[in-house]
Amino acid sequence: MTHISERRTATTRTVTPAPWTPGETIDFGACRSIAVTCVSEIGWADNRDMLQDISAGGGVTASQWRIPWREANARGSCSLLEVEGLDGARRRLLIDAGWSRDYMRERLAATGVAERVAAGEVEALFLTHEHIDHLFGLQAVLELKPDITIYIPSTFHAEAERLIAGADFPEAHAANAVPHTGEVVRLEPGGVHPLMPGLAAVGFDLPIMLGIAGEQSLYANLEREGLVALTGCGHHGFERIAAFAAERLARGDKLHGLYGGLHLAPFGALTSEQADRVRDMGRYGFKRIACNHCTGLAAVELMVELGYPVARGTGRDGSISDLYVGNGDSVTFG
Repeated sequence: MTHISERRTATTRTVTPAPWTPGETIDFGACRSIAVTCVSEIGWADNRDMLQDISAGGGVTASQWRIPWREANARGSCSLLEVEGLDGARRRLLIDAGWSRDYMRERLAATGVAERVAAGEVEALFLTHEHIDHLFGLQAVLELKPDITIYIPSTFHAEAERLIAGADFPEAHAANAVPHTGEVVRLEPGGVHPLMPGLAAVGFDLPIMLGIAGEQSLYANLEREGLVALTGCGHHGFERIAAFAAERLARGDKLHGLYGGLHLAPFGALTSEQADRVRDMGRYGFKRIACNHCTGLAAVELMVELGYPVARGTGRDGSISDLYVGNGDSVTFG
C-alpha cells in the first residue's frame, strides 16, 4: 500500500464545459499569435529503463503511484505558452510540470521561465494529464510561485490532487514539499472551456496506460491562420483532436497547426500501424507541425520523409535531434 503524508489543501472549483448544440460551433474569440518555448520535451532519459520499470511494476495497467521509478531516469515535459491578444497584450500559461524536480529546476532556470513564473508573469499552470513525466516535477514550479492557479482535468485521481496539496508518495519516489496555496480549477471533459480570448481547453475522457484517465488539450484560434492544437502527450490522437475541432469549434475546418506530443512512437521504432497513422496525417492539411516528446524520433523522421511541414529545432540541451522543436527551442504560430 502507498503511504501518504498530507499537509494542506488548496481552494478548488469544478467547471463544466460551455453549452453546445449539435450542428452548431463554439466561438471562443481570437488572438493574434501564440509562441511556445519548450522548457523540456524529454520525458525520461532511457527507453529501456523506462520499460523495465513499467514491467517490474506490473505492466501498463499498473498504477503509476505504486511503481518504484528510477529517479536517475526521470526528466519531464513542460512548455511555456505566450498568447498575443488582438490588442497586443500578452498572457502566459505553463503547460505541465515535468518529472524530476532537480531537472525541472535546471530547465526552468536555463530557459528564463523560472524568472517569469516567480515574477507573476505566468498566470496559470495547465496540467494536461497526471502521468509522472508531466506532474511529478510540480514542486519545482511551486517553489517559484506556490499560489499559481492550476488547471487540471476533473478526471485526476485523488493521489494527484494530494500531491498538489502537498504529499509524499515514497513508493513512487514522488513528493511535493511546497503545498499549493492558490486555486485549483477542475475542468470537466467533453466540451469547450474558454480560458481567454482565442484560447480554450478541451478535455478528453479516455483510459490511458498506468491507470490514468483523461487528458486535456488547448486550442488557439489565430485571427489569420486558424486553429492550432497544443497537447501534452496527445493520447487521444491527432485524429480525435481534428475531429473535435471540425465538429465543435468555429473555424474547426481550418486546423492550421499542432504543437506537443502526438504519442506515435514514444519508446522507439514505429510499428506498421503507427507508420500508417503518420502517412494518414497528410490528409488533414496541417500547415505547421511542431511535434516532440512522445511523438518519437522515428515518427518525425517519417513525417520529414513525407514532406510534412515539420518545425525544426537545434538538438541542444539533451534533445536527441534537430528535426523537431526540442529543449530550449521556441516556435511561433501567427
